[in-house]
Amino acid sequence: MNNEDHMSVPIKVVVVYHSGYGHTVKIAEAVAKGAATVEGAIVSLIEAEEAPTRWDILDEADAIIMGAPTYMGSLSAPFKAFMDATSHQQYVQKRWANKVAAGFTNGASRGGDKQNSLVQLMTFAAQHQMHWVNLGLNYGNNRSFTNEDILNRDKLYVGYGGAGEHGPEWRSGSSSLGHPHGRVPWQACC
Repeated sequence: MNNEDHMSVPIKVVVVYHSGYGHTVKIAEAVAKGAATVEGAIVSLIEAEEAPTRWDILDEADAIIMGAPTYMGSLSAPFKAFMDATSHQQYVQKRWANKVAAGFTNGASRGGDKQNSLVQLMTFAAQHQMHWVNLGLNYGNNRSFTNEDILNRDKLYVGYGGAGEHGPEWRSGSSSLGHPHGRVPWQACC
């Protein structure tokens, strides 16, 4: 059976996110667009604050891609509230076990300890017994060659990390956005 045969069955992908100032929603939309490029993928966007009224969509998903801004080296409080709310039924009843997961974050600077937020998302997925999908990219910024438009310029392997709406990562990193999360529907189906 080839990948085309696998994708004849629709794959439900949910992008759940929190956006404090409007930057992370742009990343969420780009990630959803990247996931939707895979034939058979049905993609939904859900704001973290709305998740408690939309558990059914999340519970029925094959894959959940999570994203939130990094504030002070950690995920935003509203997204953390979403994570905590899953402990009542999703975690206890293992509703998300064996789903595919991936993640992204955004911060004001190229650094900003975004790796901590990505690890927090990965740990959350592991607690739910989900399967984490990383970027699948080598680091793009090295001493022998580099430019501002290279994929994975800031060397984050476990997920995408953006740097504000007006920063260089928004301009150049946007080419990385759809790339990793087009992988998620394939992982969910095959």
